[in-house]
This record gives sequence, structure tokens and C-alpha cells, in this order.
Amino acid sequence: MFLVGAGPGDPDLLTLRAARLIEGAGVIVHDGLVGPEIMAMARPDARLISVAKSRSRHTMRQEDICALLVAEALAGNDVVRLKGGDPLIFGRGGEEADACHAAGVPVEFVPGISAAQAAASLSQIPLTHRDHASIVSFVAGQCKGLSEQDWSGLAGVGRTLVIYMGVATAAQISEKLMEDGLAPDAAVAVIERASLPGMRVLRGVLAGLPDIVAENAVRSPALIVIGEVTREPDAALARIAMEANS
Repeated sequence: MFLVGAGPGDPDLLTLRAARLIEGAGVIVHDGLVGPEIMAMARPDARLISVAKSRSRHTMRQEDICALLVAEALAGNDVVRLKGGDPLIFGRGGEEADACHAAGVPVEFVPGISAAQAAASLSQIPLTHRDHASIVSFVAGQCKGLSEQDWSGLAGVGRTLVIYMGVATAAQISEKLMEDGLAPDAAVAVIERASLPGMRVLRGVLAGLPDIVAENAVRSPALIVIGEVTREPDAALARIAMEANS
């Protein structure tokens, strides 16, 4: 069993190991975030099984996905479990590996470029920066009990906060972070469809985050990045312009 990260969506951002496994697998169990260009790399006789999930619709329950992977592997099939981003960053790769190990199925992980890495790099936003941030936190924005969680210290001076799956709860996230001490004018960026056609980078401040999402009709896949690092591309452009005019 291979638990493979497919990266953010652009086939050019697959690792060589991932590409080779996709091309050779007999069975590929894939998420909805894995696009048709990547799936087209599979061999003609491969069985492609979609277990796509969204916030409101699950094609298959997680426990059933785990059972499927185990059954296919025990049947002697060459199985690739293909996940968007990296399988161990909000990808439930750990749960699927646990199920395989419990059934005696060996597992190999193949890392992928995470959504956070891709979104930041392609937006020229440094998640860490000597002047702005030495700590990065990844948080799931759709977790239960969001309002009860203590988010103080996750963002602020010297820190970058990256929120996955936060589009639908942007208003609650903004309110909760301000309640927990983050300034309303803290810099934010919303990055939609990183590495894919139509990618957008929308910048603003924390208090305006719900408006950014609503007025621009932001849809998943999208990430929210909070911190001074999100101002860095603008600062770099300003420096370039200043140097050019000097």
C-alpha cells in the first residue's frame, strides 16, 4: 500500500516517486482534490476509485475508506491511495495507515507538496521571514467546537497562521481570533486554487476577512494565511519601485 501525496493540483508539482507510482498502479483510490490531469497519468487498465469528500457530502465514510484499502491490498492488488497535498497534513493518512498496519498490510508514505507550501510559494508569501515570523501554525478551520478553542498565541508578532478548510467559517474565525487578542488590522491573505487555473490571492485585514470571502465568492480549495508575512510581496514590490526610481 502506498499513501501518496498528489501535491496542490498542478501535475508538474508531483514528485517523481508519486508520478511513477500513479503510472504503474493497478488500483488508485483518490480524493476529489486530485484533478483529471493527474488521474489521466494512470495506466489504461487501472481501476480508479473516487472517495471524494466535501464539507457537506462524503462519497464514503472514513472507516469504509480504510476497509476498502485493506481489502484491495489483501486481495493482492498494487494499491495507491492518492491524496491532495501531503497525506499527513489534514489528510487522514495516519488513520488509514493505522488500519493497514492492524490488518498486516505494509505501508509506504510518499510525501507531497502541501497546500500551505504551494499557496505560499506561488503567492510569494514567505511563511517564515527573519523580520516577521519564526513560527508557523497549521489549523483546521472546520473543526468542531471552533468557538470553544483558545486561539490566543497562534497568530501575532513573530508568527504565521495558516488555516485549512476555513472558507465556510471565515466569519467565526475572524471573530474568534479577535476575541483571543489578535488586532482587527492584522494582515491576511486568502489564496484560492493554488497552482490551478484561476488561482487568486486576495489580501486584506482580519476584521474584513468575512467580506473578502463573501464579496469575492471564494470557494474551496482555499487557504487563509494570517500574519505580517502576507504583506511581504507588496513590500518587495515597493522596494523594487523605490530602487528603480532612485
